Amino acid sequence: MISAFDLFKIGIGPSSSHTVGPMVAARRFRERTRGLARLARIRAEIFGSLAWTGRGHGTDAAIFLGLLGHEPHSVEPDAVAGLVADLTEGKILGAGGPAFDPATDLVFNFTEVLPLHTNGLRFRALDAEGTLLDTGTYYSVGGGFVVTEAEIETAPGAESACPLPYASAAGLLALCAREGLTIAEVQFANECGTRAPEAVEAGLDALRDAMFACIDRGLVQTGELPGGLKVRRRAKRLHDDLTAGRLSNTRAAHEIVDWISLYALAVNEENASGGRVVTAPTNGAAGIVPAVLRYARDFCPDWSDARAREFLLTATAVGGLIKTRASISGAEVGCQGEVGSAAAMAAAGLAAFLGGNAAQVENAAEIAMEHHLGMTCDPIGGLVQVPCIERNAFGANKAVVAASLALRGDGIHRVSLDEVIETMRQTGHDMQAKYKETSLGGLAVNVAAC
Repeated sequence: MISAFDLFKIGIGPSSSHTVGPMVAARRFRERTRGLARLARIRAEIFGSLAWTGRGHGTDAAIFLGLLGHEPHSVEPDAVAGLVADLTEGKILGAGGPAFDPATDLVFNFTEVLPLHTNGLRFRALDAEGTLLDTGTYYSVGGGFVVTEAEIETAPGAESACPLPYASAAGLLALCAREGLTIAEVQFANECGTRAPEAVEAGLDALRDAMFACIDRGLVQTGELPGGLKVRRRAKRLHDDLTAGRLSNTRAAHEIVDWISLYALAVNEENASGGRVVTAPTNGAAGIVPAVLRYARDFCPDWSDARAREFLLTATAVGGLIKTRASISGAEVGCQGEVGSAAAMAAAGLAAFLGGNAAQVENAAEIAMEHHLGMTCDPIGGLVQVPCIERNAFGANKAVVAASLALRGDGIHRVSLDEVIETMRQTGHDMQAKYKETSLGGLAVNVAAC
């Protein structure tokens, strides 16, 4: 069982696998070597997709922050530049700490890919003579999840107490039917295997609030996004136009699409600028679940804290299935694993919020996932901006359409969620590496980066 608090993590942009994960890995190694006798210097090396798109994703800065002891959920985004500048000048990891020169002690290895995952990191602890004292290899496997070589074969969340286990969507539906529970109720019971019920509810409320706070920040920011692509923020202007249009008698029926798009754009513009976001299930797809949840709050009847929790718990169950049976990593299966997974999660959450039964919820997730199959991950300049920001807007709207179609049916459908997840996994396996978050193909090479 993957917990909501594993799948949804509060962190900073622009990438869960390339920013949040490397920060976590660096901090783990620094804590592991703290107090190590004769430790004089730490060096880091990144491989595969982390090397190819690392600078655009802020992987270097994330590693610096992790080695300095910072964590994604607590580091202040506005302080990042100053912390990196101080390390660049001082070349030491805190008072009395080992040496680390950002210019020479972080190596981007563009030729080698570690065997277990394309997002590989290796850290080395050295004494003053350069003798190796300790080494650690980590993999950032998507959504901020980080595993060592020993851990990568272990299913995420396998250690959690899980009173209502299931291993597939079919198994989940059978469990719901047998126990007379909704998908959200199954997930809640499993969450309570490791946390008190009130702690689960408070945690879900905090995630919801963080998602909405990110939207609200994105609605008031202006200017260009960092990185050199000269991409201008659009959320504030769109929000101003829509707000002014509420006084008009000529509002178009499809205006709701613009509101849903707006919420997603606001989040992903914040993510692209290194702001605080919630992985949902990744940073690159962080706008979809919050956008659809905000749509439910602002435009659907019967909003309540309990209904919002039902949405997030249902989305968690679907996201957990996708992660364990396929992948949520763009570097592993392309953007179908990020935006596609997020759309499936949001569609399931909305279908549950609107009163759908378990079969209709599963159908909503299947529809959303099916219609993202084959989507590549080809960010221009290695930045999570083009096509990533607009993809979140489309993914959020697809999620709403998927939920609506499912609720118009009776839950009986030809293609199952398990089948479409397996298809996504196979498609990602067959996809050429240049289309999997390397910026070596697709839009990344056919559109000028400057």
